[in-house]
Amino acid sequence: MNDAAPAPGQAPAPAPRRRARVRAPELVGAGGWLNTGGKELNLSELRGKIVVLDFWTFCCINCLHVLDELRELEEKHRDTLVIVGVHSPKFVHEADHQAVVDAVERYQVAHPVLDDPELVTWKQYAVRAWPTLVVIDPEGYVVAQHAGEGHAHAIARLVTELEAEHEAKGTLRRGDGPYVAPEPVAGDLRFPGKALRLPSGNLLVTDTTRHQLVELADDGETVVRRIGGAGEFNEPQGLAPLPDGRIAVADTVNHRIRAYDPVSGAIETVAGTGRQWWQGSPTEGPAREVDLSSPWDLAWWEGRLWIAMAGTHQIWTYDPDSGTVRRAAGTTNEGLVDGAADEAWFAQPSGLAAAGDRLWIADSENSALRWIDRDGQVRTAVGTGLFDFGHRDGDAGQALLQHPLGVTALPDGSVAVCDTYNHALRRYDPASGQVTTLATGLREPSDAVLVDGDIVVVESAAHRLTRLRLPEEAVRVPEVAHRTRRAATEIAGGALRLDVVFEAPTGQKLDTRYGPSTRLLVSATPPELLRAGAGTGTELSRELEIDPAVGAGVLHVSAMAASCDDDPANEYPACHVHQQDWGVPVVVTEGGTARLPLILAGMA
Repeated sequence: MNDAAPAPGQAPAPAPRRRARVRAPELVGAGGWLNTGGKELNLSELRGKIVVLDFWTFCCINCLHVLDELRELEEKHRDTLVIVGVHSPKFVHEADHQAVVDAVERYQVAHPVLDDPELVTWKQYAVRAWPTLVVIDPEGYVVAQHAGEGHAHAIARLVTELEAEHEAKGTLRRGDGPYVAPEPVAGDLRFPGKALRLPSGNLLVTDTTRHQLVELADDGETVVRRIGGAGEFNEPQGLAPLPDGRIAVADTVNHRIRAYDPVSGAIETVAGTGRQWWQGSPTEGPAREVDLSSPWDLAWWEGRLWIAMAGTHQIWTYDPDSGTVRRAAGTTNEGLVDGAADEAWFAQPSGLAAAGDRLWIADSENSALRWIDRDGQVRTAVGTGLFDFGHRDGDAGQALLQHPLGVTALPDGSVAVCDTYNHALRRYDPASGQVTTLATGLREPSDAVLVDGDIVVVESAAHRLTRLRLPEEAVRVPEVAHRTRRAATEIAGGALRLDVVFEAPTGQKLDTRYGPSTRLLVSATPPELLRAGAGTGTELSRELEIDPAVGAGVLHVSAMAASCDDDPANEYPACHVHQQDWGVPVVVTEGGTARLPLILAGMA
């Protein structure tokens, strides 16, 4: 900042604009508070602390990434910073208080959490996307808001600045925060994720919250051995046999694929660097030199290990012969689009099962069952997209699931689906095109394996394996259908201006050395909602035309911007890619907005 007087004939520099100070709305949620020892919190009690509100929902992989991003910040500033999770559900199951309690333990959330099943606080803060972070200063004013993941470094800088500013003003209060750790719970398993039957007949299970593999006897209960721990794995999930006798393990939060030798007990990294993949990183190459992002399940098919890369909404493969990985399907855009594998869209694929000429996929955020064939085509058996879900049997074209995490090939060519948020085991028969319910009352089933004609289900939230006889006929259950509870944005019919607002982080500038450095992709569900404006372009603003006769739908927006360090002395500045995807439910109303602004926050 330069305070010198202007030169003769030069207009005075404008006075700096003061940012409007907005008082943070109170925190309200019908589900009450977790991790506070039973105490209700309010913002006045947190005055003097820097507060970061994390609007999350436990189905969302991006929200889980943010939980991990915030851990270091939480530890470093524990005497000045209070992080408050505001759980804001997408799925009906996520509005169940016990499910939130389970998720807070499952993902080891070490800060207070407000359970807001009716999205009261979400609406008060005008949140539009999961996850969203809101920073409140020690005087109770909102000073920043970031949507998406990857903002921990920017928030860390802001927290440091706020500490210095409010220390000088005398408005910073140091000391312990309101977090009260829950009592630990005993048991052989805690939130098991996936299971595999070993050649011995025993069962190998990923014990996610305790960061272990657990080998159980064939009764599914007796512990034979425990493998690894927090120093070896971090929330492991999927398992698959490799041709050399080892077991591949999706080491999810470590962003690695490990190989476990049941004979020697040795554990080796075969893919991944331990760093999370970001837009612009390589999508193929030597397996231990390419970043991965939250691999969730694994399957051996067509001579390769297939990886459900939940963190990037893609399917990757690992070839042990060449020691390489590559993207096999998906674009990183989140949604449901069939077709050629390299053009298809997924939404957090979380379960895989190989069956002859098909690789079945539990595409969880789409509440869908899908498959890839040997010709590289992606198709959908059950499910219609991000915001439709429920429990409905019958013809696959109108059947509904709710956030399935597991899929298992059955001997007759059909598949069993762990319909996780419906607490059910479902069956899809390709021959008849019918979906039926095999069992209900299971607590968040996440995987299943065949054992001697029975099916053993991983009841993740019940911390056990449950053995079921495959019944002759489906159990009839009430049918329900839902749409996401997230409030729709009211828009006008006809012309709608879409503005993606991007500002390069401090010390960076847009990289235009090789042409446009931004990209905008727009589509809609249903496609007829957009009369004009769909497709890809380089401008971050676009005029859309909305068909008022359609009435409602979802606008899918994907924006990207590239920036480089702004240092003239550096001949080879570091460059950064910033990307955000939005699914914006909209409803056409008279008097609805004619402009839709979305913030693409720069990641330092």
